[in-house]
Amino acid sequence: MNSVRARGERVAAWLERSDVDVVAIQETKCKAEQFPEAVFTDLGYEVAHHGLSQWNGVAIASRVGLDDVRVGFPGQPGWGDPAAAEARAIGAVCGGVRVWSLYVPNGRDVQDPHYAYKLQWLDRLRAAGEGWLKEDPEARIALCGDWNVAPQDDDVWDMAAFEGSTHVTKPERDAFQAVVDAGFTDVARPYTPGPGVYTFWDYKALSFPKRKGMRIDFVMASPKLSERVTGAMVDREERKGKGASDHAPVIVELG
Repeated sequence: MNSVRARGERVAAWLERSDVDVVAIQETKCKAEQFPEAVFTDLGYEVAHHGLSQWNGVAIASRVGLDDVRVGFPGQPGWGDPAAAEARAIGAVCGGVRVWSLYVPNGRDVQDPHYAYKLQWLDRLRAAGEGWLKEDPEARIALCGDWNVAPQDDDVWDMAAFEGSTHVTKPERDAFQAVVDAGFTDVARPYTPGPGVYTFWDYKALSFPKRKGMRIDFVMASPKLSERVTGAMVDREERKGKGASDHAPVIVELG
């Protein structure tokens, strides 16, 4: 989202237009006391937010119930010295589905310690997801958010432009695939086939009108939840206009 406070009016307008029941939000970029809760509650949503500073921040808003809220997943690694868990994961049960709003670390540069942190974060998420499904194979779980990984070549506008960069390296893609191998499916892709279907466009160098984007936002569903998916779309229109986020919403329909 890139700051929920700066985009409150747009968020409210989009919620009314899209009529979604549950929304997972990343990059709220605010502390708990700064979060614009009324944007959601005025429209009938319950909301849970986890934010520690002007960086990161995750939230879930639901009008079909918001129960058993959990901040962070088991084993989530920390960052900094001393290492501490960042505001990158929050989960809640919404209408019988365990929804996680996840903001995977960017990685910055392949030589940066943040890159190793990113890989560790993804591996710990994989382990947590694997554990949840082992404990309950019937669990309905949605891992939603900004994964900061483009798992396929056609998920970026030009692979040559990303040579030596994060988001497309083999270790990152292997880490993403490990989540898939653990039992989670990218349920939007079958309804939004590429190439050219992106969820993120940088603010720089007119990336959006030039169609220089990336597909890095996903809804990864457990087997039982995947069975309920009846459709999906990337709301590219929401990337347009004044005050737009650099990400477009990914919408998944359940039957």
